Amino acid sequence: MRAGFRCEYCKAPKAYAPSPFTIDHIVPEILGGSSELDNLAYACENCNGGKHTSTHATDPDTGLEVALFHPRKDRWADHFAWQENDINVKGLTPVGRATVAAMHLNHRAVVNMRILLKMVGEHPPKETL
Repeated sequence: MRAGFRCEYCKAPKAYAPSPFTIDHIVPEILGGSSELDNLAYACENCNGGKHTSTHATDPDTGLEVALFHPRKDRWADHFAWQENDINVKGLTPVGRATVAAMHLNHRAVVNMRILLKMVGEHPPKETL
């Protein structure tokens, strides 16, 4: 699986996630998005629900509306980094900051899961470093 059994937004592993996983339409069907593989992302319920039908959100630093992170077009490490001992996701760019805020990438359940996974050496995911 191209997502490595992780949410393509918050990087939560399916095996330990606090909520079920779904298939996200990156560009929602209601906005003309297709069900082709290049428009689908593996997402935890929190990220999929936080994104809902949005493709854009406000960058909290600039106040500008920008595109949300697109797992097929954007590289995670270009827009995000781990901070606070690798527990919280930090947005590095307007796209990253808007995505962290709009999709709640640091909500309590996923942060708690990251803390526990770090204790057993399963966090952060190697592909994000």
